[in-house]
Amino acid sequence: MLSTLTNLFAQASKWSNDNQGVVSIGIFVVTMGFGWISGIFSALRRKPKFKVSLIDGPTFCCTYPIGKTKGEHEAHRTGIALYLKVINAGSASSSIVNISIGYHWHIRPFSLAWFKYSVGWFWLHDQTAALTDFQGKIGENIKVFPFLTQANHLAPVDAKTYLQPGESTNGVVYFEQADSWGGCFPSPRKKGVPIKVAIEDAFGKKHCAKLSIPSVSMEYARTYNPSFGKTLAELHGEQLPFDASI
Repeated sequence: MLSTLTNLFAQASKWSNDNQGVVSIGIFVVTMGFGWISGIFSALRRKPKFKVSLIDGPTFCCTYPIGKTKGEHEAHRTGIALYLKVINAGSASSSIVNISIGYHWHIRPFSLAWFKYSVGWFWLHDQTAALTDFQGKIGENIKVFPFLTQANHLAPVDAKTYLQPGESTNGVVYFEQADSWGGCFPSPRKKGVPIKVAIEDAFGKKHCAKLSIPSVSMEYARTYNPSFGKTLAELHGEQLPFDASI
């Protein structure tokens, strides 16, 4: 057995010595192949990863009447403002393409709509252009909160939506829901209103975070923005009932 192995080793050594060029080319091809394959896997692993969190400031939802009825129900709209911080914790650069917000309806259990929108999520996919900036009073000064994707009126700073690995951005996103009625509004819970934020990147991937926000009155909401809830009314040429005396 030992002599057989010795002979095989000797033959292999002789063949290698006689065919050094072929062996060198073979090693080169194998090395290139491994490098190419590892490069592909490395590229596949390079992905953006957006992490979303809330910052203290204009973060809340507000459901308000609009002076209309739908059958026997009073119609209402819901406005949502979120002051978000977004960090690219991934290994590739990408842009924030779209931001959506999901919430649960406040309706009776065990109906078809309950399974769809109270167990599942009702989504607002399109942001609303706010008529004025969100602001907050700090002592004798006024802080203007930046928008995340739209331009500010009082602080003309370009929105930063392209994030390299390790970079972050922050700003307010604003939504107004179209005319609704019944329990089609965010369902409050003991710890606030549960929502889901989905940020879509340039590759079509969605980065989601479940958060909780307070439900507030219109009076409180307008301490941050005097035009809160007015965008759709302005577009439709309407006047909201609580603005009639203004």
